[in-house]
Amino acid sequence: MHMIDLMSSIIMEGDGVTQELLDTILINLIPAHKNLNKQAYDLAKTLLKRTVQTIETCIANFFNQVLVMGKSSVSDLSEHVFDLIQELFAIDPMLLTSVMPQLEFKLKSNDGEERLAVVRLLAKLFGAKDSELASQNRPLWQCFLGRFNDIHVPVRLECVKFASHCLMNHPDLAKDLTEYLKVRSHDPEEAIRHDVIVTIINAGKKDLNLVNDQLLGFVRERTLDKRWRVRKEAMMGLAQLFKKYCLHHEAGKESALKISWIKDKLLHIYYQNSIDDKLLVEKIFAQYMVPHSLDTEEKMKCLYYLYACLDTNAVKALNEMWKCQNMLRSLVKELLDLHKLPVSEPNNTAMFGKLMSIAKNLPDAGKAQDFMKKFNQVLGEDEKLRVQLEMLISPTCSCKQAEICVREITRKLTFPKQPTNPFLEMVKFLLERIAPVHIDSEAISALVKLLNKSIEGTADDDEEGVTPDAAIRSGLELLKVLSFTHPTAFHSAETYESLLQCLKMEDEKVAEAAIQIFRNTGQKIETELQQIRSTLIPVLHQKAKRGTPHQAKQAVHCIHAIFNNKEVQLAQIFEPLSRSLNADVPEQLITPLVSLGHISMLAPDQFASPMKSIVANFIVKDLLMNDRSVGNKNGKLWTTDEEVSPEVLAKVQAIKLLVRWLLGMKNNQSKSANSTLRLLSAMLVSEGDLTEQKKISKSDMSRLRLAAGGAIMKLAQEPCYHDIITPEQFQLCGLVINDECYQVRQIFAQKLHLALVKLMLPLEYLAVFALCAKDPVKERRAHARQCLLKNISVRREFMKQNPLAQEKLVSLLPEYVVPYMIHLLAHDPDFTKPHEYEQLKDIKECLWFMLEVLMTKNENNSHAFLRKMVENIKQSKDAQCPDDAKANEKLYIVCDVALFVIANKSTACHLDSPKDPDFKNDKEYLSTEMRQMLLSGKPKPSPVLGAVNKPLMVPGRRIFTKTASDTASNTSTNSSLLSSTAINKNSNSIAATESSESRAQENNENPVIKNDGSKDEPSQNVTPDDETEASPVKRRGRPSKSTTAAPVEKEAPPPPPPPVVGAGKGRKRAADPNSNSSAESINIKMSKQQQQNDEGTKRQIDLQR
Repeated sequence: MHMIDLMSSIIMEGDGVTQELLDTILINLIPAHKNLNKQAYDLAKTLLKRTVQTIETCIANFFNQVLVMGKSSVSDLSEHVFDLIQELFAIDPMLLTSVMPQLEFKLKSNDGEERLAVVRLLAKLFGAKDSELASQNRPLWQCFLGRFNDIHVPVRLECVKFASHCLMNHPDLAKDLTEYLKVRSHDPEEAIRHDVIVTIINAGKKDLNLVNDQLLGFVRERTLDKRWRVRKEAMMGLAQLFKKYCLHHEAGKESALKISWIKDKLLHIYYQNSIDDKLLVEKIFAQYMVPHSLDTEEKMKCLYYLYACLDTNAVKALNEMWKCQNMLRSLVKELLDLHKLPVSEPNNTAMFGKLMSIAKNLPDAGKAQDFMKKFNQVLGEDEKLRVQLEMLISPTCSCKQAEICVREITRKLTFPKQPTNPFLEMVKFLLERIAPVHIDSEAISALVKLLNKSIEGTADDDEEGVTPDAAIRSGLELLKVLSFTHPTAFHSAETYESLLQCLKMEDEKVAEAAIQIFRNTGQKIETELQQIRSTLIPVLHQKAKRGTPHQAKQAVHCIHAIFNNKEVQLAQIFEPLSRSLNADVPEQLITPLVSLGHISMLAPDQFASPMKSIVANFIVKDLLMNDRSVGNKNGKLWTTDEEVSPEVLAKVQAIKLLVRWLLGMKNNQSKSANSTLRLLSAMLVSEGDLTEQKKISKSDMSRLRLAAGGAIMKLAQEPCYHDIITPEQFQLCGLVINDECYQVRQIFAQKLHLALVKLMLPLEYLAVFALCAKDPVKERRAHARQCLLKNISVRREFMKQNPLAQEKLVSLLPEYVVPYMIHLLAHDPDFTKPHEYEQLKDIKECLWFMLEVLMTKNENNSHAFLRKMVENIKQSKDAQCPDDAKANEKLYIVCDVALFVIANKSTACHLDSPKDPDFKNDKEYLSTEMRQMLLSGKPKPSPVLGAVNKPLMVPGRRIFTKTASDTASNTSTNSSLLSSTAINKNSNSIAATESSESRAQENNENPVIKNDGSKDEPSQNVTPDDETEASPVKRRGRPSKSTTAAPVEKEAPPPPPPPVVGAGKGRKRAADPNSNSSAESINIKMSKQQQQNDEGTKRQIDLQR
């Protein structure tokens, strides 16, 4: 101590400190010397603390010469200045009072490496625990924050890494850091975006209160990053936070509530197209959301309450996840079954197809295919491995047994041992997806016990933040989903007893779900559980007769699925219901109509005779052809389900009954389908008011139009009925997508998409989406475009996966939709003046709406193929009306517009195609002036989906006159509607092309139709968005009806062309929202015209069966 007193006195009383003396003191602070001589470091440290006031000036002078003036020769310590500053700051910040502004100067240096060194230093100073530098020196702090936007990548990276320590040690600075981290979360450098996530997650794992909602929002955004590494880090980080604070409740309910959105967000990612994202979501679900390592009761409790708290889209994603895993298990089972068969060429081909399908469900499809071939070879050679794999995918495999199987299979494939074994990693991915890690018989029993506790009121529902009613309903929905994927796990008397209790509950959804579970899992009830059977039958009968429509449907299907004497059971339901039908009491008709419709579909032969009588005498004559009540004349085009009159609900169910009856028969021997199609067409032509007594309200008419359009579309899915649908009926059905009511357009488009994407509808129905180009609402056009992308992708993928599909190229290849589209547009009722610019512009928009998607790629010379196909159509006559010069001219004009669009949008289609010597139609139907006008206009963009609900009005109603030939014959001309000179000539020039890649979200491919109150009762006078484009020209009456389809006149014997269909009548289109102000005056004018036309026109429809 005496030595320190002496040295400090000399320094404080002396004239100054020389550089040599300063070096002697400071050298002991350098890390290398500090570790070698601890006593010297302590001595220097104490001396500096005692002489702060005196020595601070000398230290400032030293650093000024080195940092500002760049005189590194003044001292041997010049190269250690940043280490010295750190040590001096730790000893006493007052020693650097004058040095800090010099650091601010160095932060603005032009040398990136120099800035990096200063940033590293200041990060340690600002981030040190108990450091008050940020509050004491705000200019330096602000200057340091500016380096978050530095042009030098390592500097930005260093700043982001500093933020983690700063958030943990100085929560008060989080507000300053948030804005800068927001910018860096969108940094062009992947590593920086990655480190932003690591920074926020590390702070959150230490204490959730250290990160605000904004910072968590940045991580949430990065779950959709374009780079897999960043997405993975964000998803895993959120999963770790969820497990810590929501599953284990380490920081109480308040923290759990703060991040309750994480579970939904993570599951929403399952909608992404990337298989890597899907696999990671499955891994997160199994390890973090419902950890498979827990015992069964805890695991099922997690799942039970998680399912109850998820939002609608997250529930759908979770259901889809189980569905995909179940599908993969089925593929593996089919592969193992093929191994049991003798070796043959067809067997090898089938095996290869299964391997390709399995590889599609694994990451890196190219490598996955090679590894799956290798795995298949190992399976063929190792019988024990096949036994283990078969046990793993067995419906009776328990979760514990699955772990053993996975371990054994992995052990067999580990040899020879390698540091990295990509083959083994790929097999592990497969095993993780197919292994039942959550659900087995024990798990289902645990779920049922939790459900019973909720019913009895003894569960922890309120503690988990769920009401008992919500827990029961979601619990039944969970069991219903699992009954599809794990039906054998439900086979126990205890489980079925609990489900019987649910059937007796008042909640309609609960009872419906319980019936569906019986339907999916009850195949052994008849033989093994007689007591359950005797209790269940009367309950199902009661639900089929007096339950809700959904309950009635499920009850009928349940009886048909699980009982051997189903004929007797269905007869006991059918007979009393058929006798009690009374159209005067529509409220009591809906459930009986649903039950009768499904019974007639499931047992058509048994009830053929009575059903024909019911349909002819009651459904058509008594119910559909009579309006007993007067509708609400509020002028709305759509109302909520609760506001629809019971009579209209009964009529909608009657239309569905007709369809189910026909789908059950699957033949048209009695010509019942012809008269049904005429009835549905009349419903569309009369806009839903079949009797034209004007008793029915506009909103009810919308419901009936939608039902009629959907019914024709449903019948078209059955080949025997598709063949008899006339072109006019197809066109009427298609025009529903341009209905004046927004909800009708929305729901019809959704139904059309779902049927097409499952390849259940013929290709010509894809052409209907071209009409969506005229929709005045942007979101509807965007939805239609997404549907087109998805459908075209599905068809091309199907052809790639099924080599035999090449034989059915005309019905599968998306390009063959063009003839159907051209014919449909040529018969568009709006297309009345084929030489008028506005109408041609609409035609061009519709053509481009479809062609844009088809022409995304030009593989196999597809653009030239499209042009050649359109040229061939131009050499044909319209088979719907071959002798009508005007109709043929319109067809050729549409062809010319199509050729014009193809030529202007593709440079590849100008290749010379071989000319047919029989080509005769060389006339140009578009003038040069018109071509220039069309060229100057731009196709409507297809915007992203919005959430705007705009039901739009159009004044006036189209009048339909039925001709004798319409009622006399309903024979289809769909198979030969175009007399073409070899439309198919170039079919060999194009093979199945690659699917155009779309980064669309899954929920865009399958959009949800919302019926909340705010959208159910919109105002009639809608003020359109500025971005809403003009709608198609409104129809003001129907053009004179051409003669019905005559036999095709062939100009040259062609190969079978893709059939083309069109329309000459139909629904009015949605109106331009900009014209709403004048709608009332136009309505008055049009109503007078309608009265005059109604008086002079009588429509006769043959509805007798």
